[in-house]
Amino acid sequence: MEITREKVRQTAGILGEAGIDLWLVCVRETSLMADPVLPLVVGHDVTWQSFFAFTRDGRSIALVGNFDRDIFSRSGSFNEVRTYTEGVGESLRELLGEIDPASIAINFSTDNPAADGLTYGMYQLLCRYLDNTPYRERLVSAADICSTVRSRKTPTEIDRLTAAAVMAEEIWQDVSPSIEVGMSERDVAALIDGAIAERGATNSFVTAVNAGDKTSPGHGPPTDATLGPGDVMHIDFGVLLDDYCSDLQRLIYFTRPNESSAPAEVLEAFDMVAGIITETGKAAVPGATGAEIDAIARETLREHGYPEYQHALGHQLGRSVHDGGAVIGPPWDRYGRTPSMPLEENNVFTLELEIILPGIGCVGLEEDMCVTPDGARFLCPRQKELIVR
Repeated sequence: MEITREKVRQTAGILGEAGIDLWLVCVRETSLMADPVLPLVVGHDVTWQSFFAFTRDGRSIALVGNFDRDIFSRSGSFNEVRTYTEGVGESLRELLGEIDPASIAINFSTDNPAADGLTYGMYQLLCRYLDNTPYRERLVSAADICSTVRSRKTPTEIDRLTAAAVMAEEIWQDVSPSIEVGMSERDVAALIDGAIAERGATNSFVTAVNAGDKTSPGHGPPTDATLGPGDVMHIDFGVLLDDYCSDLQRLIYFTRPNESSAPAEVLEAFDMVAGIITETGKAAVPGATGAEIDAIARETLREHGYPEYQHALGHQLGRSVHDGGAVIGPPWDRYGRTPSMPLEENNVFTLELEIILPGIGCVGLEEDMCVTPDGARFLCPRQKELIVR
């Protein structure tokens, strides 16, 4: 509950910055349909319709079913716990009447799935409860609130994200010497997944492996395709440790019989990708937008005759591997307004891109970093040199 209490303490300041009087989290049967903000500012599942109210003057109020009183009272996250038995509508109206907010932020968003946790059915119930009150007309999106709460990492969160990144890199250092020609993508993934399990952690997503250009990089599971001479082995994996995620990409090149090192085109592509991560990391300072940083990477690729990658340069990390809020990416329609959102100190992002070499494979790297006034602080040792076998 330590992190939940830290995040609840953040809410008053965030609401003040946004000019919002009240943030109202509205949920029910959360084991079936959980709002993404629950682990951050609530901390427990509920069954009955429940409302969690956070005000800009620092009040935090849980309005829950009577059987949940003790759980939330013991949590220490809320300075007031109210309960109901037969129906919550009257209690909710009473609560809003006491606060009398000019604006009530609720969790819906077209841009950010991490801020879109209010179900349509629960929204209809809320509107019914607010009929014949002035409050129904005061509902606004909590997208900015949710984004900031998720993105503005506390020291405890950064410590956990760092531990997850360090563990992933340590696993790579332990496992990578065992990867060799003839192994399948499934074999490589099994080594990584087994090492994660041995350390008492779990995967933050399904480990992806590409044996040369036999499979395409993306979000698919590993296949029976095998590594051969002349292949770049590309792996994308992460660790979920103490509820927080890491996300890394690493590379090995396997030489052909007549080669003593990787071909020039492979080494040049690797240096280009690693160099772009370095340069965009320098630009990842508070106040910069993701679109500005992403543009640096694309312009560098164009200048050197490489095609652009078909995704954002970076996404946020937290309890989810794609943690919502701002992205470091281009101003494409699919990303909505998230590329124009300014980065903040203590946001944690990935930086990732790739160059595809026909007949060789995906030369792609991904690193985890924290935004600081001096640019990116990488959370674990980077891969700065291509491993050649």
